[in-house]
Amino acid sequence: MHLPPFPSRQMLVLAICRICEPIAFMGIFPYIYFMIEDFHITEDKSKISFYAGMVTSAFTFAEFATGLFWGRLSDKIGRKPVLLMGLIGTALSVLIFGFAPNLTVALIARAVGGLLNGNMGVLQTTVAELVTVKEHQPRAYTIMPVVWCLGAVIVFIGVVNGILFLEETHAEKKLRRDRGLELGNWILSCISCLPKCTEVRDEKSKLAEMAETQPLMDDDEQLPGYRTNENSPQNSPLLKSTPATRIPRDSLYLEAVCDSDDNRDSRIFTRPVILNIMSFGILAFTETPEHGMPMSLPFKFVDGFGLDSKTVGIILSAQGAYSLLINMVLVPAVLKRLGALRLFRFLTVAYFALYLVTPYLVLLPESYRMVGVGLVLVWKCTFANMAYPSNAILTADSAPSHLALGTINGVAASTASLCRAFGPTISGILYSVGLKSGYSGLAWWCSAIVAVIGAIVGLQIREPRGHLTIAVVDDNDVEAGQPQ
Repeated sequence: MHLPPFPSRQMLVLAICRICEPIAFMGIFPYIYFMIEDFHITEDKSKISFYAGMVTSAFTFAEFATGLFWGRLSDKIGRKPVLLMGLIGTALSVLIFGFAPNLTVALIARAVGGLLNGNMGVLQTTVAELVTVKEHQPRAYTIMPVVWCLGAVIVFIGVVNGILFLEETHAEKKLRRDRGLELGNWILSCISCLPKCTEVRDEKSKLAEMAETQPLMDDDEQLPGYRTNENSPQNSPLLKSTPATRIPRDSLYLEAVCDSDDNRDSRIFTRPVILNIMSFGILAFTETPEHGMPMSLPFKFVDGFGLDSKTVGIILSAQGAYSLLINMVLVPAVLKRLGALRLFRFLTVAYFALYLVTPYLVLLPESYRMVGVGLVLVWKCTFANMAYPSNAILTADSAPSHLALGTINGVAASTASLCRAFGPTISGILYSVGLKSGYSGLAWWCSAIVAVIGAIVGLQIREPRGHLTIAVVDDNDVEAGQPQ
């Protein structure tokens, strides 16, 4: 069977847009402590971490508050405008934060970035709409994690790239005129076709003649998920001369069954969708705490590795390099071999062991401790980089309609942002309680309990039906208003 081509160009554009997210969220981590210290808010050094946590969490709390709004807005006005708003908001936030003279302005800057940034959910939606062939999913859904590891790129590049080269994917909004994309195509044509000016003019003449004789012909660059299928009026000999508008079956079905907002939400947020969103939130909750908690002795002991900032930086850099490598090589192959559901179930069941083992690393002989740290980081990175793409695939395939993907991914992004905001705070409180009581592994053990809950939720997920194509309906479908 011949597969449509992988949408490499659009995935590259999305990847460049995605680079802005880690800059906005994680770019302040190396210097936020010293920035807060320079604000001279407090003389107590122990309180600086608290204020730094406030600045960090302001972004995720604000992102949580508007995630659903941006998702639903993308369902109404299209994906591209929302993505561009998010990129511009990120640029504005970073600019304000860079000139922040005090804590208040810094908090406002981070909150603005979170409020205007709905790109996490909308990007997942766009990937799902671009990649409509199951065989392409493992490759496509590992591109965004790879880009997260390459986050040190200027935000402005992402904004310009999105304006010029990002194509709309919303089924009902993609046919409208996009002046930014026209300018981008013109720039590309000037760059690539300078030596072939004569051939270009001849080709334009041919296209003009074809446009006059076949006004309904699809564009060559049309995304594979929206190509005319065998039931289309264009391929029907009885309807070839009749002008027709392609109507997505999903749109008709939603209009038929969704008479009110409450009914619409109940149809969109089915049990599989809710389970996948819950799993996504639990992953986000358990992934963030360990960055702020030292690896310590179990039971009634208080100890850690005592690593300096340089060593921690080397470890985190190695972690990023390894994440980049496995996302490019290992994750697509494993996803293709096992499938998203089987892989995700295995990961959720085995995840809790990671948090049980970590506090015990300092029991190892001193010469083997760093080896143990390396093995745990490899374990953690491997699981995390496989779990997120698997969950994204399951969420996209479980959606009752691709026209509702923006709303679904918006809720998922809000859930993850809320969990990322609360995760470090709760784990920090538990770690402080553990230190006072002599059980410094308390926060890790609680993370293990949350991971067990995630395993229970993950085992409830079933193989989704999968909406990998958006079909074209005929007149009978329109009258019935039901999917085939």
